[in-house]
Formats: sequence, structure tokens, C-alpha cells
Amino acid sequence: MGSNIYSASLSGMNAAQFALSTTQHNIANANTPGYSRQTMLVNSRAAQATGAGFVGQGVDVTGVVRNYDQFLTTQVRQEQTQASYLSTYLTSMKQIDNMVADPAAGVSPAIQNFFNATNALASNPESIPARQTVLSTAEATVNRFQAMDQRLTDISNSLTTQIASSVQTVNTYATQIATLNNSIKSAIATAQGQQPNDLLDQRDQLVNLLNKEIKVSTQQQTDGSMSVFVGNGQALVVGDQAMALQVVQNPADPSKVDVAYLNNGKSVTMQQSSLQGGNLGAYLTFRDQSLEPARNALGRVALGLATNINQQNQMGLDLNGALGASIFKDVLPRVDKGLNNAGAGVLTATISNMAAVTTSDYQLKFDGANYTMTRMADNQLTNLGTAASVMPLTQVVDGVSVVIPAGMFAGDSFLIRPVANAARDMGVLTTDPTKLATAAPMISTTATTNTGTGVITAGSVNTPLPLNANLQVPVTITFTSATSYTVTGALPAVAGAVAYTEGVPITYNGWTATITGTPAAGDVFNVKSNTTATGDNRNALLMAALQTQNLLASSGGVGANATTNLQGAYSQFVGSIGAKTQELLVTSTAQDAMVTQTVATQQSVSGVNLDEEAANLLRYQRAYQAAAKAMQIANTMFDSLLTLGR
Repeated sequence: MGSNIYSASLSGMNAAQFALSTTQHNIANANTPGYSRQTMLVNSRAAQATGAGFVGQGVDVTGVVRNYDQFLTTQVRQEQTQASYLSTYLTSMKQIDNMVADPAAGVSPAIQNFFNATNALASNPESIPARQTVLSTAEATVNRFQAMDQRLTDISNSLTTQIASSVQTVNTYATQIATLNNSIKSAIATAQGQQPNDLLDQRDQLVNLLNKEIKVSTQQQTDGSMSVFVGNGQALVVGDQAMALQVVQNPADPSKVDVAYLNNGKSVTMQQSSLQGGNLGAYLTFRDQSLEPARNALGRVALGLATNINQQNQMGLDLNGALGASIFKDVLPRVDKGLNNAGAGVLTATISNMAAVTTSDYQLKFDGANYTMTRMADNQLTNLGTAASVMPLTQVVDGVSVVIPAGMFAGDSFLIRPVANAARDMGVLTTDPTKLATAAPMISTTATTNTGTGVITAGSVNTPLPLNANLQVPVTITFTSATSYTVTGALPAVAGAVAYTEGVPITYNGWTATITGTPAAGDVFNVKSNTTATGDNRNALLMAALQTQNLLASSGGVGANATTNLQGAYSQFVGSIGAKTQELLVTSTAQDAMVTQTVATQQSVSGVNLDEEAANLLRYQRAYQAAAKAMQIANTMFDSLLTLGR
């Protein structure tokens, strides 16, 4: 019986010592990231049968386990990857929001100054200083557009670096997880199935850090290793093998990069939208859904201003009596040939209807049978022709005219970005103030010998460009009665009398005028080339009126009907950036609160409570002392037995 007391006491001392070591380990790692509180497991030894019943023989330590809840750990990861995604997206969006929301650095004040100068010129079309002011404000507006575009480009370039850095971080974590998988498998095999708790915590912490970079899913294997998957199920870690991600050039757009999956030396570009969550997911989403659309929206306003001012200037006469030319540089849509194109065809694109242009990019593809053009903002597909079509083939989609070349092979594609480079590449073409076409190229007059009450308007040039080649050919309208007239000089020629209805527009040779009142027989009205253009402000007034005209589709919408003016389109752009930033601010704050709550729940299971551990120290110390006291008593009993034998 004495030996049983010795054995039971010793087992109690050992158990208490193990418990003290485990408790001290918990205390030492109370602030270690990812550490899970450990608990010692004990079992009562099998009792010894005696005549008086079963007598206990002490305790066995069967293991040390983590206080770990897989469900809570998974929930924390899900919340953290979303929180990381929203926080990074918000930080990125604030860069654009701070820029466009600055009233001093915004584009709208520059546009306003330009039209203020144009209005002043309309009031004094002969003034050289007024003309020079228009050109100066035009140059300032261009500089403002270019400065903002350059800032967006800088953000894009920085984003490429951040994507590459994030990919490298993902690969580093994957390698470390694979190494730990190997260590964990070896430890479990060596310890005959006992779990290496600290190694498991380290691996879970690495998975948590990886999850903040990119959303992952995990699968526990029977040998103790953990498989990690990203994207649409691509394995990043399997056992002690780590695959890798890499940054590659986008096959359609050489200005940006994609994330590819590298396995056994083979690189495959992943579906970028599948890389969700974490910093990397935020970088890709911000670039594709916010940054590039922002640059397109800015470019569309820039191109809308330049295109419409150019068109209006070309519809007038300058101070030298010559037909006007473009004031701003013409910017063509950007076209990128697919990286893997096998054909030698070169696609060209131009803007044919600015009012129908959207903020979207487009991809033209040939599958060997059909030519299609996809609006990438909403994946709307337009069929352009078949392999049997005569090439080159010209088609118009959303105001963009594309010329499909011969020589395209199956699988060839082109990326068309109608307005991406407009803000960057716009410029003022002239420094000569006399080149501003403030006058109309034709003028109407009323014969002094007229006896009726008929009055003709000054007339206006018909749109769109190009101008009618006969615009300045003299046209004479002679009334044969109060209800009819004849026309000479019109091309093509007008035969016979034309019925007259008061107020109905009269259009010939690319111009339109209106006669009101009651002309008498023999009354004559002439429309001819404007030879007194210096004081004429008709075209300047039309140019100034462009400020309030609806020239663009609202919010980058689809359709040929313009529904907003230039400053309205810019305001919508600024508003969309602000709204997205505010949305991210609200959701990010809410997500952070959810993470805090979820982590608190998880830590209530796995976290170290120092007060509880301090109490455990005292409890296990007492247990050790009690077991030692039992051994001391057993020793006294044994000594007593030895004394009886003397």
C-alpha cells in the first residue's frame, strides 16, 4: 500500500508540475499574436482491486491541447479579409476623393473661367486682348486636366507596385505555411499523434496574415497538414509544396498588370475578379472599378470640351475672314493590340458622335466566324460582322467608329479606350488670337427696295460637320407673291416656285434662316458670304452657349441623347467618387466593429486570461504541495514499518 501512495503522490506531483509549466507557458505567450491558450489533459489511473474495494493509483497526463474553435477561427478570417479589403479600398479611394473634391484644384473652375472668357469675347469680338484671354484660359484648362490625369496615372503606377508587393507577400506566407506543414507532420509522427500546439498556432497565424492579403480557403488533411486555396480553387499550398502567384502583363492592355498562377513552371493568368478580399483584392477592384473609370470620366469631359469647341470654331469665320480650324488638339481613341494576336491587322478608331460616347472601354474580338465588340462596363455585346464581310469594315458603337482591318485571325482582339488618354493628350493648337472664329461664315440681307413686312433672320450654319462646300455661295430668294418665292444660287438648283409659310425654316447650301412677316411680290432676300466678319459675334455666342448645352450622356450612360452639360458631367464624376468613398467609409467602419466583436468572441475561447492563469498558478502550486505532503506521509509510514522490524 505504501508503494501505491508513493506512486500516486509522484503522479500528482508530475501532473501539477506539467500544469504549472503549461500555465506559465500561457502567461509567457499572453501577448503572442495567434497564440491559443493551452490546457493540460489528465486521466485517472486504473484503480487497484483489493479486498476492501478498488483503491486509486494516481493520475496520468494524457496531453496538452489548444483551446481552439475552428468555427470561430474561420469566422474571424472571413471578417478580417473583408475588413482588410474595405480598409485598403477606402484608403485608395480617398486619394482620388481628396483630389477631385478640392475646389481650387478641380476642373470645373477652369471650365468656368474658359467660358467666362468666351462670353467676354462674344461681347467684344474684335478685341485682341479678349481673344488672347480665351486662349490663355484654354491653356489653363488643359493644364488642369493634364495635372489631374497625371495624378491618376501616378496612383495607377503606384498601384502596380503595390500589387507586385502584395503578390510577393502572398508567396512568402505560402512558403512559410508549407514549411510549417512539414514540421507539423514530422512532429505528429514523432510524438505518436500528439499535436504540436505552438506550431499549429504559428501556422494559423500565417494563414490569418495571408488572408489579410487575399481571401483564402483551407482544408485540414489527416496527416496534420493544411491545404490553402485562392481564387476559383487554385491550390496555393498542398502539404509541404507551395505554389506561387506572379505579376504578368495584361494581354489586352499593356499599361496594367494581372495576377497569374504559377505551377510547375507554367503561368496561367487568373480571373482577376476571383481574387477577392484582402489587400490584393482591394487593389485590383479599386483599379478596375474605380481608378480606370475615374480616368475615363475625366477624359470624357476633356474630350467633350475639346470636340465641341473645335466643331463650333470650324463653323465660323476668324478675324482674317477664313473658315475656323480646331482650337484644341484632336485626340483619337486609344487602341491596344492584343498581346497574343497572330494576325497583322491594325484597328483604327475615331469619335463620330461625342454625345453617345460612354466612360466604358471596349474589346473587339474575332472568333474566326464573327466580329464582336463588348462594352466592358456591362458586358453588352454588339455583333459587327462575319468572316464573310468585306474588309476593311467600318462600324459605329456608342459614338465610336471602328475600322475593322483585314488580316485578323481567330482569337485576335483589340482593346479600345475611347477617352482614356483624352485628358493627358489634349492641348491648345494655336497661340494666334485671330484664329478664334467669332463670326458666322454667311450673312443674310434684305433688299432696300422691299415693300413688304418680311424680315429674315441672320441665319445659322447647319450641323454636323463637315461644312457644306457651297455654304458661302450667294443665294437669292425672290418673292413672286406673298405666298411663294423662287431661289437662285442654291445647289442643287431649285426649280419653280416654293410655297412660303411664315416662320418655317428655310434651308439651302448648309445654312438655315427664317423669314417672318408678309413679303410683297418682288421682295428680295440674299444670303451670301460674310465679308464684314470683324464685328460679327454670332459664332462666339454659340461657342459661349456650349457651357449650358447638354453635350454628354448623363453619368456615362448609353445612348445618343446628350442629357448633361460639361460641368454637369464633371459634377457627376466628382459626386460618384464622393459617394463611393462615403460608402466605403461606412462599410469599413461597420466591418471593423464586426471584426472586433468576432475576435472578442474567439478570444473568449482561445485567449489567455492573466487573472485566470494567476489563479491556476496558485491552484497547481497547492496541488503540488499536497502531493508532496502525501509522499512525505508515505515516507513517514514506511519509516514506522522499518522501526517495527528492529
